[in-house]
Amino acid sequence: MIGRIAGRIEYKAMDHVLIDVRGVGYMVYCTDRVMAQLPGPGEVAALYTELLVREDLMQLFGFPTLVEKEWFRLLMGVQGIGAKASLAILGALGAEGVSRAIALEDWNSIKVAKGVGPKTAQRVVIELKDKAPAVMAMGQSEPTLADDVVEDVIETPATPAKRKPAAKPSNASAQSEALSALGNLGYAPSEAAAAVAQAAGETPEADTPTLIRAALKLLAPAG
Repeated sequence: MIGRIAGRIEYKAMDHVLIDVRGVGYMVYCTDRVMAQLPGPGEVAALYTELLVREDLMQLFGFPTLVEKEWFRLLMGVQGIGAKASLAILGALGAEGVSRAIALEDWNSIKVAKGVGPKTAQRVVIELKDKAPAVMAMGQSEPTLADDVVEDVIETPATPAKRKPAAKPSNASAQSEALSALGNLGYAPSEAAAAVAQAAGETPEADTPTLIRAALKLLAPAG
């Protein structure tokens, strides 16, 4: 199983990228969102990957984080959702958006993805809502595309590897830490995940303490 690819980009197409890893080229299919994040030909990139094996086809799919890879794997397990629809959902919402939509049972956000109808979107939420807390918790301090991958690539003085500028960090780590804190306070994973997802949606740049306070307000009994 190929779980991670790190190497130089040879070329970028509309929906896939060819990455050279020490002389071997790997064709990796990605969402539009991920393709936009990747650097240009000749530069270094790293992706977590999922290998899809069928009777007449083998395809490699790439993701910037383990959270996104896990959502792809889980989405593929939903009836009526294949690789194309899974990529469409992740491309439309991103990993954090998928986590938030499923935790909040917001199937209207899921059906925004191309090729996903209302019934399929509802099925996604119903089948995956209990898995959202565990996937959200995976986001704590995980590496992303912006991490240094040059050490995975053979360099020579004549052909130094180019580094991609660091991307703006997300609050995925803050969400997972807030989720853990609420769990320690005795809240059920599903209700904690929904509160954290709502708080993160309202304040995307919030740090961990801010998310915890906002989530606690949402979880407080009315009246």
